Amino acid sequence: MSPALQHQDNRELIYSRLKSETLMSPNHEWLACMTASWCDGQGVLPDTLGLEAEQFNMLITHFFPGCAIPEQAPSGSKLDFSRMLEKQDLVNLLKLYAKPNSPEIDWIIDIIVAGCLGSDHLWQDLGLWSRSQLSAMLHHNFPELAARNNKDMKWKKFLYKQLCEAEGLYLCRAPSCEVCIDYPKCFGPEG
Repeated sequence: MSPALQHQDNRELIYSRLKSETLMSPNHEWLACMTASWCDGQGVLPDTLGLEAEQFNMLITHFFPGCAIPEQAPSGSKLDFSRMLEKQDLVNLLKLYAKPNSPEIDWIIDIIVAGCLGSDHLWQDLGLWSRSQLSAMLHHNFPELAARNNKDMKWKKFLYKQLCEAEGLYLCRAPSCEVCIDYPKCFGPEG
């Protein structure tokens, strides 16, 4: 069996243990997918999924009671948050657009921000199984913000573009994205 298929099988086995018998909420579903990938060493999320230890323990107790989930990243991933000068800006952006009355929103925000430190597509860095999962998660938790991505820009690029625009920074030399030579790198399907 190829290593990619073995990872998929491992991830799906872990996922089946994480999902409960009760009806899963959308956030529970996405958190189970990310946690299953993380437990299998996929994605870039560091120890405790990028959460503070207390937050991590609360998330596990709330969504995955009785499941043995390590606090340390099985991948050994160690992200350097000190190089992320924009961390608080990303947190503030996501909180500004967060759907109210979602008890797990702070966990989701911190996990997304940790994923932004990765060098791959955001959905892959988070350990989600597809870009459509990330899109659904963002539309569910940050509907107004996600709706602004009406040209299918890659999500990580879109979030950073929102930060730049909030600061009045427009670094692209092209008059619009449609005429930019990097258009295919920013918009459309992710592989």
